[in-house]
Amino acid sequence: MIPENHPARLVSKVIDTIDIRAIHRKYKGGGTSAYHPRLLLKILVYGYLTNTYSSRKLEEQVRQNIYFMWLTGMVTPDHHTINRFRGDKLNGILKEIFSQIVFMLVNEGLVSLKEAVFVDGTKIESAANRYTFVWGKTIQKNKDRIKAQLDELWKYAQGIATEELKDQTEVSFQTVTKEKVEEVIKRIDTALEGKDVPKQIRNKIRHGKKNWPTNLDRYEDQEKKLNGRNSYSKTDVDATFMRMKEDQMRNGQLKPAYNLQLSTQDQFILNYSLHQNPTDTLTLKPHLNQLKDLYGQYPAVAVADAGYGSSENYNFLEKNNIDAYVKFANFDKSQKPSRKATPSFLADAFNYNETSRELICPVGKAMTHSHDTIEKTSTGYKRTISNFKANSCSTCPMKEMCLKPGHEHREVAIDLDFRRYKKKATELLLSELGVRYRKKRSIDVEPVFGNIKNNHEFKRFKLRTKNKAEIEIGLLCIAQNLRKWHA
Repeated sequence: MIPENHPARLVSKVIDTIDIRAIHRKYKGGGTSAYHPRLLLKILVYGYLTNTYSSRKLEEQVRQNIYFMWLTGMVTPDHHTINRFRGDKLNGILKEIFSQIVFMLVNEGLVSLKEAVFVDGTKIESAANRYTFVWGKTIQKNKDRIKAQLDELWKYAQGIATEELKDQTEVSFQTVTKEKVEEVIKRIDTALEGKDVPKQIRNKIRHGKKNWPTNLDRYEDQEKKLNGRNSYSKTDVDATFMRMKEDQMRNGQLKPAYNLQLSTQDQFILNYSLHQNPTDTLTLKPHLNQLKDLYGQYPAVAVADAGYGSSENYNFLEKNNIDAYVKFANFDKSQKPSRKATPSFLADAFNYNETSRELICPVGKAMTHSHDTIEKTSTGYKRTISNFKANSCSTCPMKEMCLKPGHEHREVAIDLDFRRYKKKATELLLSELGVRYRKKRSIDVEPVFGNIKNNHEFKRFKLRTKNKAEIEIGLLCIAQNLRKWHA
């Protein structure tokens, strides 16, 4: 009843071949007999291959669908067993299983770990509640409000009870903690005892004593959960609010989501990673490091769009001998004939003379180097910004186009390393191979996202927390590779 070329047979063959000792180590032993992990893994992989993501639906399928019944040998685990296996036993292990399947694809000659990979990202909505959010700016605003009100009360107390507070240690409100608020309010309350104080002030002191320490405790806990992010969902603290592309006009709402990064080759997925930051710029390094951890080597070539074109990423790719066919922000605009014909007074249009360390403006005048500044990114990467200043712009015929209103001399600040990286990237991207890679990127990695999100209707995670979302993505990627392999 199962055709010889049916995808269920490929799933069974692959799962029977891979090494699952890592899953076996998750079982403690003893007690009643457990369902075999290969059986449960076949259910999940074939389920994700056929758009069956719910554990309850999978329970139905193993009792009704002949392909599931053939895979399980008529064994019928319930949805609790399937869900526990997915959320617990596969946690931290599925990436190893995924890499084994990729090595099978390599042995079949379908992919190569020594050729180009195409990198891109998309956002997938979390299973969290869309309306229970915490924003970092709101926390800071509330803390500033407490500081301002506490400062106001302290100044009022100093004016009314000068004698009581004159010998007290001076109080600073640069930072406020629970302990400090409790101490200051206690001192204010003691100093104003017996004084004729308006009811409004008494109420504010009472409110502060009751609520501010508790609120500051809560804000501290929320900031720990944010861990540098700008937001999180109360029902899935790992999820960050991101703007989703809901339609062709990109009029999406902010929703709790994860940023999924994929490396593909001929629409086979070689690596996947899940990130909490909405922009792609900071994801390339950890994503490619994960790829190296899986296969012991970096790819020879990385092809990506302008979202990844930063000085830090180019530096990383160069250090690891990866050819960077990666666009930067204004690459496409810079190649338009109209942009090339029109004289530009942007910093990139100024030529740099390495010998004299001078910048030459489009008119041909030299700008002297004044000083360097070091900027540090959120990831710890240090970039040197070189500052140049023109000696005289008063007689320049192009000064109205070049100078900002109210300025007498043109000043330019540029990252010379970034300029060198962009020049190198431009040469690669405009080469014959670069043009071929750029064309292929749009038909390699992007269709994979379209297939997963639209054809297979996976636009929202079913499980909460980043660890469990990574398990779902792992199962989706295994299903995508097996589906492509079968085709």
